[in-house]
Amino acid sequence: MEQPALSVLINNYNYARFVGRAIDSVLNQDAHNVEIIVVDDGSSDQSRSVLEAYDSQVKVIFQENAGQAAAINTAVRESAGEILCFLDADDWWAPSKLSATAAAFRANPQASLVYHRLQPTLVDGTPTSKPIPRSLCSGALSPLLTRSAGWWPFPMTSAIAVRRSAWNAAGSIPEQFRISADAWLVGIYPFLGDVIAMSDPLGFYRIHNNNWYRSIEDATTLRKRMTHWQQTVEATNLFLSAHKLPARLQLTDHYPYRVASAKLQGADARTRFKLAVEGLFFAGEPNLLRRTRDSLRSAHGLSRLGLDAGLSEAAE
Repeated sequence: MEQPALSVLINNYNYARFVGRAIDSVLNQDAHNVEIIVVDDGSSDQSRSVLEAYDSQVKVIFQENAGQAAAINTAVRESAGEILCFLDADDWWAPSKLSATAAAFRANPQASLVYHRLQPTLVDGTPTSKPIPRSLCSGALSPLLTRSAGWWPFPMTSAIAVRRSAWNAAGSIPEQFRISADAWLVGIYPFLGDVIAMSDPLGFYRIHNNNWYRSIEDATTLRKRMTHWQQTVEATNLFLSAHKLPARLQLTDHYPYRVASAKLQGADARTRFKLAVEGLFFAGEPNLLRRTRDSLRSAHGLSRLGLDAGLSEAAE
C-alpha cells in the first residue's frame, strides 16, 4: 500500500456537535494519498458515537483526557505522512486546503511550516470579520521571533502544516501545552526552517467560548494568558538551549505580556504613553499601520481595562 503523503490529525474533546463537519471537510478534499487520524481526548459528550460512524473512513483513537498536546502527539505517532496537517475539531477546511499545502511544501524545500489564513465564523458557521491573521510572514522568521519573545501574527492550529522531518527534529509537543498547543508549533518551527504563508483563507475558525477564548476580557483570562506566554518563552528557551541554537527569548520583549500586566495593575498616563511608544517599535507586528493602530488602542484602553480587571479580581 502506498504511504500517505499527507496526514490529517484531528484532536477532539467534547465537540460532538462540530467534529463531523471537520471530518467531512477532509473527506471532501481534492487531494489524494491522504490519511485521517482523529484522537478523542477523553470526551464525555456524544463524540464516541459520532466518531464511530466514520470508522470505515477514518482512524479513530480514544484516550483518557490528557490535553491537546497529548492528543496531537498520539495522532502523529500513529501517522505515516510526510506532511502533517493539524485540524481542531470545531473548525473545518475549504476543499483545496490540502492540495495547496502540498504544493507549497514542494515549491519550498527549506520550509518547516506552511500556513494559510482562516475565515472566522460564528458558532453556526456564518462568516464574521476578516480572515486571520491579517499580517502574513514568510521566510526566515527566527530573527523576528528573537526580538519579539516569540510573538508574531501567528496562525491557529487548523491553519498549520509541518514537515515530518521538522517534527522529528523538534520532538513531541510538551504536554504542558494542554491548550493552545499551536503555541509550540508556531514558536519552535521557525527556528528549524523557513515559514511559508498562503494568503487565501483555506479554512474556517469557529468563534465560541472555550478553554482559551472569551468574548469579555477579565482578570482571570489575562492572568491565564500571561502565564501561558511566560511558560511558552521558558519552553522555547529550553528547546533552543538543548539544540545548541544561539537565540534566546526575553519576556521583557513580549509586548502583549507587558500590556496585559499593565491592564491588571492599572496604568497612569506616563505608563500608557510609554507603552504606546514601545508598541510602535514592537517587532512582533511587521505591518506599520497595524502596529501603530494596536499600540494606540492598547494605550487608550489601559486605564479603563485596568479598572475592569480590578473589579473582576474583587468579585472573585
